[in-house]
Amino acid sequence: MEEQSIAQRRSWIQINPPVFILSAVLTVAFVTFAMVATETAGALFDATQSWITESAGWFYVLAVAGFLVFVIGLAVSGHGRVKLGSDHSEPDYSYWSWFAMLFSAGMGIGLMFFGVAEPVMHYVSPPVGDAETAEAAKQAMRITFFHWGVHAWAIYAVVALSLAYFSFRQGLPLTIRSSFYPLIGDRIYGPIGHAVDVFAVLGTIFGVATSLGFGVIQINSGLNYLFSVPTTVGVQVLLIAVITAIATLSVALGLDAGIRRLSLLNMILAAALLAFVLIAGPTVFLLQTLVQNTGMYISSLFEMTFNLYAYEPTDWIGGWTLFYWGWWIAWAPFVGMFIARVSKGRTIREFVVGVLLVPVGFTFMWMTFFGDTALHMIMIQGIGALAEAVAADTSVALFQFFEHLPLSSLTALIATLLVITFFVTSSDSGSLVVDILTSGGAKEESPVWQRIFWALVEGVVAAALLLAGGLAALQTATIASALPFTAIMILMAWGLLRALRIEEIKRVSLRDARVMPRGPHAALSWKQRLRTLIHQPRKREVLEFLTSVVKPALHEVAEELRKQKLDARVEEGEDGRVWVEVRHAAEDDVDFFYSVRPRPYEAPTLVMRDTRASRAEALKYYRAEVHLLEGGQDYDIMGWSKEYVISDVLEQYERHVHFLQAVR
Repeated sequence: MEEQSIAQRRSWIQINPPVFILSAVLTVAFVTFAMVATETAGALFDATQSWITESAGWFYVLAVAGFLVFVIGLAVSGHGRVKLGSDHSEPDYSYWSWFAMLFSAGMGIGLMFFGVAEPVMHYVSPPVGDAETAEAAKQAMRITFFHWGVHAWAIYAVVALSLAYFSFRQGLPLTIRSSFYPLIGDRIYGPIGHAVDVFAVLGTIFGVATSLGFGVIQINSGLNYLFSVPTTVGVQVLLIAVITAIATLSVALGLDAGIRRLSLLNMILAAALLAFVLIAGPTVFLLQTLVQNTGMYISSLFEMTFNLYAYEPTDWIGGWTLFYWGWWIAWAPFVGMFIARVSKGRTIREFVVGVLLVPVGFTFMWMTFFGDTALHMIMIQGIGALAEAVAADTSVALFQFFEHLPLSSLTALIATLLVITFFVTSSDSGSLVVDILTSGGAKEESPVWQRIFWALVEGVVAAALLLAGGLAALQTATIASALPFTAIMILMAWGLLRALRIEEIKRVSLRDARVMPRGPHAALSWKQRLRTLIHQPRKREVLEFLTSVVKPALHEVAEELRKQKLDARVEEGEDGRVWVEVRHAAEDDVDFFYSVRPRPYEAPTLVMRDTRASRAEALKYYRAEVHLLEGGQDYDIMGWSKEYVISDVLEQYERHVHFLQAVR
């Protein structure tokens, strides 16, 4: 009965206390500060954004470029065949469900908010060049594609790949700290690991809160357009409370029942709205610009990636490019963990292609159909009021845009509903991820109250940021929270690469390793062979083996080769190595060389209690390793019989002869 009571208590709460408590305390402290000292908080946000833009912008740009190169490099390398799970695992979700969840969690609210607003704003106020020209329109779409293209998804992919690999393939907890295992080992379970997860939690909370803030501002604008609801911060805070309550219901239903179904609904509504704009708008113009925009994006990708406007100082990059990079990085723990959770069983190559190309393709269509339709209205149709409305209030851009298309009230209603559903999926996906982080990466579903708690926290943070300074506060919180996590992501990439290299070495070793010959005529019993395998011989033992076994074997081979009219000789080195060399008469033929030499290895660290140099030397063990003309072959023949050594020499010589015949 007592054990049952303990189990019930444990099922009621599943947290990692240091991460849960510290994250909650820091979040509450921030919210209290933002709500109590609103003016001070606003001034602090402004100063923080200015410092990051001026001093750390180069770091963001370089890091994001590195993340893109890293994930593409993994996909095209041999590591691309590795599965995110065991070799026999299969994906949990179909491609359609997988893509829908990727898209909804990744950037749904952002597309609704910036789909019309960003191209128009770049057209009216470009970073360089003349405004409101054809060149400004092309530049506006190129910049928009750049901000919403493969860089964003490469950031997500770094975190998602690392989490999925270490959790599903290595069996570690589904938390950010697990990515550091190749670097710090079991210390991931201590203070360092706790600190990493706390940074991830805070970044997730502020990243999601930023999106929720944008979403609720746009919902307010939609309701104002449809039902004349006042556009005020008070109404927006009330909307956050209402929609967060809806999000908690989805959170309580879980991943499959709640988030997956809402994600599919999002995709259906978004696809319907996209098709409507394509048909109702300038269809041929949109198809032409989609092709041209994509070509411009690809051709200018390298240049734009590293453009910091260093020779043309401007505040534009801080308000746009650095904000986006910070937003995607702040979202990386949340979206990355969510993507990892739904990507089990896919190969790294399949994962990278799916994550980089499929959502980006839909995003490019969305930005072109909405953005270029708006630009067409302004440039060709002469609807200058749309540009003025966007400049006055970006949140109304989408609804002002629909006014100039058929069925404006219906499409505005659908758009508002879509923002709400994106709001809900972002909130409950973020809550699920934060709950996983604060519960220590529990494999089993945590108690419902914990997920609801974090859903409410995200809503409160979004409300506090709106009260403290609106969009400016949201942007600053995003950029600032992303800065420490950028360094963490760099270490995550390093840890993943290190782990994959170790796995590749293991795979090659299992495939190509030369082991002691076995079979019914083996000289050693299986028990003797096991003892030989485990034993770590000293130098004296290896030298004795070379003298008593290897040297006689090589002499026998050399003698037989000389009988075949070949120039073969056996020689010894000062360090005890012994080798046979076969010199061929033809000048173009490469000579054969087979050597066995003693090679020292350091004792395992668990043996090294005494760190003195003399003690370390005494604890070294040796292997009798084979070397050919090309160098060491990384296999040990210590303990082999003379017959097996001769067999190995002949096998290597047979390969050498085959090589000579192939090059003649």
